[in-house]
Amino acid sequence: MTDKKLQVIPIGGLGEFGMNMTAIRFGDDIIIVDCGMMFPEAELLGVDLVMPDLTFLKENQEFVRGVILTHGHEDHIGAVPYFLSEINVPVYGTDFTLALVDRRLEEYDLEEEPRFVHVKPRQVVEIGPFKIEFIHVTHSIVNAVALAITTPLGVIIHTGDFKVDPTPTDNELFDLHTLADYGKRGVLLLMSDSTNSDRPGYTESERAVRPRMEEIFSRAERRIVVSCFSSSIHRIQLVLDLSEEFNRRVAVIGRSMVSVTEIAHSLGLLEIPDGILLRPQDAMDLPPDKVTVLISGTQGEPMSALARVAVDNHKHISVEKGDTVALSSRIIPGNERAIFRMIDHMAKRGADVMYGSMNPPLHVSGHASVEEMKLVLNLVRPRYFMPIHGEFRQLSKHARLAEHLRFAGLEDSFIMESGEILEIDHHGARKAGRVTVGRVCIDSGSVDDVVQEMVIRDRRHLSEDGIVLPIIAINRKTGRMENPPEIVSRGFAVAEAGTDFMEGARLVVTKTLESSNDEEKTDWGVMKEKIRADLKRHIVKQTSRRPLIMPVIFEV
Repeated sequence: MTDKKLQVIPIGGLGEFGMNMTAIRFGDDIIIVDCGMMFPEAELLGVDLVMPDLTFLKENQEFVRGVILTHGHEDHIGAVPYFLSEINVPVYGTDFTLALVDRRLEEYDLEEEPRFVHVKPRQVVEIGPFKIEFIHVTHSIVNAVALAITTPLGVIIHTGDFKVDPTPTDNELFDLHTLADYGKRGVLLLMSDSTNSDRPGYTESERAVRPRMEEIFSRAERRIVVSCFSSSIHRIQLVLDLSEEFNRRVAVIGRSMVSVTEIAHSLGLLEIPDGILLRPQDAMDLPPDKVTVLISGTQGEPMSALARVAVDNHKHISVEKGDTVALSSRIIPGNERAIFRMIDHMAKRGADVMYGSMNPPLHVSGHASVEEMKLVLNLVRPRYFMPIHGEFRQLSKHARLAEHLRFAGLEDSFIMESGEILEIDHHGARKAGRVTVGRVCIDSGSVDDVVQEMVIRDRRHLSEDGIVLPIIAINRKTGRMENPPEIVSRGFAVAEAGTDFMEGARLVVTKTLESSNDEEKTDWGVMKEKIRADLKRHIVKQTSRRPLIMPVIFEV
């Protein structure tokens, strides 16, 4: 590769929600923007987390100079522990973002201490041939930034996640001036968030939630339970402020809610009124009209604090008749059943549960809608445009929004897929091949517990057809069966003890053993394979199903 080429390589996050990660390469230097994970779909049985495949970066790790994080949401920082266990480079981010990364790293045992570089908006850092300026943006999490990456061939603007909030609750406005300055000087490539490209108009300001919350606090006669994403510091601040105003104490419940609240408070990003906090174990002792509960678990995760409260299985908190429960978050697609089941449990207890879209809203998005996307396009006026963050339909719609800039210097838009290489040189920009990308499935949160595709296939197999275990006890001296074979099954409905089917299966195993010669009987590997093959044939013929068959032979 010559020094004249600039490559932009999405490792994840295009054509999918989550795993946001992009490699930017010039010559022998690579920087990584964001390092996210995603939560598994239902068919990835038993998988806890999904990380991007780092094959390309591991093959080129001597060129990787650092990871730059735009903000602290899991789909942008969740894979950092996994990444650092493979490639140890400095990680750049704002204070809150790095504090959230540090909290995640506590769960992992990395060989080397991570190297964090704390940055602030308007700060410029140099990494190899790249000069990176951090630009403050408004989003649903504090301390979010866009990046202006100056390369030898021109400037790349990476927006990260954003919305253009004209009235943010912390009064920290989106730094549109800096973005416009870069636009005036000329921008080579814009990479911009596409999440809400199918939503017309403007995304409402975070302040739009206050009227609905005020109404809840003013009319609630008993306990108020508010659940929101633990990273929504603005929303948490609102709940604390209204609780003080309405003379309520606040119990903070749930591991993530407690830890993120502590981090935000220690960084001066969250103001906690004096004497307002209440120990969780004391929340049920106060008069119900004097208590607010701030709790995690908006998505109905089975072991989350709110899910346990819903089934009356939390050691400190119960929801009772007349309590008000407000789910101040969006319902993430795929989580509907778990969330509605949780709501049903609380409704059965007589709680008034508020959720979903309403006016005024109980929740607002953190992502730009169409008009804000157009604003950023018009300010930056890039030579090339690459929509990021979203499924193909969102990327495609965002690219269409940029069409009007054809008259203002836009030469081309690139709708990319993860793994495709966008190559830019003095001749122009083009797609130029692919690199290896994909998903790595992780069990139980350990960076070592990678789940192979074969394992997931086996789990799917087990979930559909069950398992059959023929158990045979053989006399070590005579080589004969001591007892008729036992057959144990799980998830295989026809295999009930005493049925004709079970008797037939036992006969098949007995016949296989009796028809084997003495040499075969001494080789248990051969015997297991013979039993598996004969029993499989019998089961398929009788039931047309293919359970997992695992013969167990032991000596007595």
